[in-house]
Amino acid sequence: MNDDQQLTYYSVPHPPENSGVQPARTQHQPADLLFLLPLSSIVLFRNRFDLSTPIHCSSQINSRHTVGYGTPKIGSSFFPFTLVIFAIKTKISSSTSNSIKSDTSPSIKTPNLPSPANGIRAGSPVPHMSTPPGPPVFSSPLQPAAVPFRTSPATPQPVAYSSGSSLPTSSPPPRFSNGSVELHNQTSDVTVEHDVESPNILFSAHKVLKQKKLASTPSLGFGVLVSPGQDVSPGPQIIQRDPHRCHNCGAYANLYCNILLGSGQWQCVVCRNLNGSEGEYIAPSKEELRNLPELSSPLVDYVQTGNKRPGFLPVSESRISALVVLVIDECLDEQHLQHLQSSLHAFVDSLPPTTRLGIVLYGRTVSVYDFSEESTASADVLSGDKSPSEDALRALIYGTGIYLSPIHASLPIAHAILSSLRAYKLNLPEVSRDRCLGTAVEVALAIIQGPSAEMSRGVVKRAGGNSRIIVCAGGPCTFGPGSVPHSLAHPNYPHLEKTALKWMENLGREAHRRNTVVDILCAGTCPARVPVLQPLAKSSGGVLILHDDFGEAFGVNLQRASTRAAGSHGLLEIRCSDNILVSQVIGPGEEAHTDSLESFKSNSALAIQMLSVEETQSFALFMEPRGDIKSDFVYFQFAIQYSNIYQADIARVITVRLPTVDSVSTYLESVQDEVAAVLIGKRTLLRAKNFSDALDMQVTLDERIKDVARKFGSQVPKSKFYRYPKELSLLPELLFHLRRGPLLGNILGHEDERSVLRSLFLNASFDLSLRMLAPRCLMHREGGTFEELPAYDLAMQSDAAVVLDHGTDVFIWLGAELAAQEGKSAAALAACRTLAEELTELRFPAPRILAFKEGSSQARYFVSRLIPAHKDPPYEQEARFPQLRTLTADQRLKLKSSFIHFDEPSFCEWMRSLKVLPPEPS
Repeated sequence: MNDDQQLTYYSVPHPPENSGVQPARTQHQPADLLFLLPLSSIVLFRNRFDLSTPIHCSSQINSRHTVGYGTPKIGSSFFPFTLVIFAIKTKISSSTSNSIKSDTSPSIKTPNLPSPANGIRAGSPVPHMSTPPGPPVFSSPLQPAAVPFRTSPATPQPVAYSSGSSLPTSSPPPRFSNGSVELHNQTSDVTVEHDVESPNILFSAHKVLKQKKLASTPSLGFGVLVSPGQDVSPGPQIIQRDPHRCHNCGAYANLYCNILLGSGQWQCVVCRNLNGSEGEYIAPSKEELRNLPELSSPLVDYVQTGNKRPGFLPVSESRISALVVLVIDECLDEQHLQHLQSSLHAFVDSLPPTTRLGIVLYGRTVSVYDFSEESTASADVLSGDKSPSEDALRALIYGTGIYLSPIHASLPIAHAILSSLRAYKLNLPEVSRDRCLGTAVEVALAIIQGPSAEMSRGVVKRAGGNSRIIVCAGGPCTFGPGSVPHSLAHPNYPHLEKTALKWMENLGREAHRRNTVVDILCAGTCPARVPVLQPLAKSSGGVLILHDDFGEAFGVNLQRASTRAAGSHGLLEIRCSDNILVSQVIGPGEEAHTDSLESFKSNSALAIQMLSVEETQSFALFMEPRGDIKSDFVYFQFAIQYSNIYQADIARVITVRLPTVDSVSTYLESVQDEVAAVLIGKRTLLRAKNFSDALDMQVTLDERIKDVARKFGSQVPKSKFYRYPKELSLLPELLFHLRRGPLLGNILGHEDERSVLRSLFLNASFDLSLRMLAPRCLMHREGGTFEELPAYDLAMQSDAAVVLDHGTDVFIWLGAELAAQEGKSAAALAACRTLAEELTELRFPAPRILAFKEGSSQARYFVSRLIPAHKDPPYEQEARFPQLRTLTADQRLKLKSSFIHFDEPSFCEWMRSLKVLPPEPS
């Protein structure tokens, strides 16, 4: 089966109440859409770090082990991220934004959207979102497609929304599906007062081509990035009543609906059906309708706090206490263990007082630590060679031990447990040590579920709720269920790996069914066998991250992982005008089962079950017209339903209207370069499952550039060269960064690293995706200011310090001349590190921050990510890197002599090799 064919996926139905942990697997038949579900999901964060490991023991099942030991709450509104992000916005804008000068270079422009990943948040306008089109058919897992996108010269700009109901009155009376109704003066007409932007919804273009043939050009395409859990500032308008929905298709009433003022009836923008409003929309004038949030804002939140679900216990004021279970690898050497313990101690100290904590240790056995013992570190021990039996779990759960305890009551005990952890004593290589990771996660799920597993599901409480398992792993799962052999040379390794992979996926689905997310944080030098662990994190809605060690970055990610969730039980519904089709979806979700959807006469919505609702994830939606578009506007509506951290039911509705155009140049001018590049990157990475595929995708990008030039550019007279369309001047360079960077290039050495990076990128929000795709380069200036420059090697000036932000890595490079001046270099390094921390303050995963001097061996990490523009002629260098004009002749000569020659082409050389002239810098 090739990449363009549909793939089969599996989902797990709810098993009987008292069944085992592993659910049965059911194969679902694909429909007719391509639903591409990448790997693990990505999310936001908020706390800090910590980690550690329990004692090594080989005890009998249920034996008791005893060892002596030594020694913010976040906002109070429905949307906790709002206050946090606003505070950070204020901090950064005052400390950083004024110190960064935007260069006029065409390469990477300073984004003008609120961007946690970029770390600089200018005053953000009212957010708005957009929604994609009608229901496609899902061929579940990942199905790539080669649909390109364009981008415009400026940074991505969210679609402009009208702030009031915009309803035409002078146009001919519309026809309704249930009969012809003349609206004339009865129709409300709320005019556009100002534009509103939203970071939640980013379209690749702000206009839609009417001609199907041009709009469906594979190398350009059309799509949108949707971030369901992303915080918006200022917050959305809140409505505490049931929404008005179309009886025919289920769409929500919105600011673009035509409304009959006399009767209060409203016309659906999706299916044109006429609906009643129970008299709520009856008004003497259009001004009156502006008082209704859904008719005056493109983004509204419907909030339900009533007890409408079985087992739902509403909590109005306080956040539901989080539940975190640490599952810790006990097979660590002394050095790794010391770093892990430091991270764990700091992590435990950072947890809010109401957080309930559990600690589970795994090696050949699983040790569940008991918080009821105050003088000794005590653990109940289960065998790790097989899944725990119901009797063993019942004895554990109904015993006298306390395995989950609030931090305010057990902080000293938690520190004592972490201090009692001991290094691995046997003389075995790291890869040969037995680790029953799968069994440990099963036990962790059981103690989270508690006795409620014995009851009818949800009668007393909803199991799990706001629960998270964080696995701290130093190597692969090599013992018990879900394990693989120690050696890759094992004769039956491929089969055993396949079996382990499916077992881990089923375990992840079971965790998701119990509303528990499993994050896996790996560190150290031992290969983690990512293909086996990835399905566990992905299927539960969690993330897998690799670290060099258990030090600072690991600790920060541990902390941020525990606090990043925005909600659970997420469902994303997408509706759009009848002439637009959603052809492909990439993101951390799966097709929603029809029995979970509300029934309407003609509900054509595309419904996506989100594995988790978190701020740092997004869905990439690719769309195309079913035929030529005749209307002046097309409409998109997103409905995001989830339970927030206060256990209130939220339905966030975002409606977008885009104008349609005949002119290709007008359409190209509306294209958003950076959004289009990210969409192209996600579609390309979906097919790059290994390094061989990545090489093929490099060729695909080359063909994409050539195809856009042929179809939308112009041929140079008497030449085989084409001019790239000037409206898309930034897109080629962004794709060149993608082609040669760590996602598709050969910068990363191990396939595990490439697999994890690919998974993060496919699920990441726009901000992080853009930084992973194309690095951001900032040069330090005297006075502590920074100048943003293109990510070219021409920035490597010996008297300067440079910060390069590449998403999951941030590099600080000190020139040799500057490094020789001890005082100046120390000040520059401190300023660069402060900037790096501010840029990544809200990023998850937290990146590595590496600093090094010019000429050092580590500097190759920095050099390999910069475009080798030193190979271009001087006039081209100055056009694309204007900062060169400020250098003296001696400085330019010294810069030129510092470069080492190698064969990799510059951006301009690459474009010319494709018979395409590089676009002029904008």
